[in-house]
Amino acid sequence: MRYPDGGGLTAKQRAQRERVRFEAAELFAQGVAPAQVAGRFRVSRKSAYAWDARWREGGVEALRSKGLSGRPSRMKPGWRVWLAAEPEKGPTVHGWVEDQRWTLARVARVIARRFHVRFSPAQTWRILRQMGWTVQVPARRAAERDEDAVSGWIKKTWPRVERR
Repeated sequence: MRYPDGGGLTAKQRAQRERVRFEAAELFAQGVAPAQVAGRFRVSRKSAYAWDARWREGGVEALRSKGLSGRPSRMKPGWRVWLAAEPEKGPTVHGWVEDQRWTLARVARVIARRFHVRFSPAQTWRILRQMGWTVQVPARRAAERDEDAVSGWIKKTWPRVERR
């Protein structure tokens, strides 16, 4: 199952679902039918019957959350702390002088240089998004731009052009 945030359930959400399964187990122990449990907790009947079968086989422990799915990330929590401070230093510190923008490829290269672990641009983006970073696109303006001339043009010339 895919989730809109791209990361599955949070620890809090997993704990909440686990509590629901434990409450369902209490009802199963009292002899309540899985169909009634499904209605009470607003879950599918299929889920309720699956919980009942797992509860009968292994008790309440069989309904315990299995934790995160998939492989654990190779990006260690301590590395994330280091990585959070690096963009503030700028690309020049890491050897890019021609262009002062961070790209996913550059961030991936900085991580690879420091920790000897390679991440694809897609994985690098997932890591940065989990850390709270967002896409920032610089405004494309000429270095020679004269702001006073632009504001004067907007005030005087644009109203005449707009009338047509």
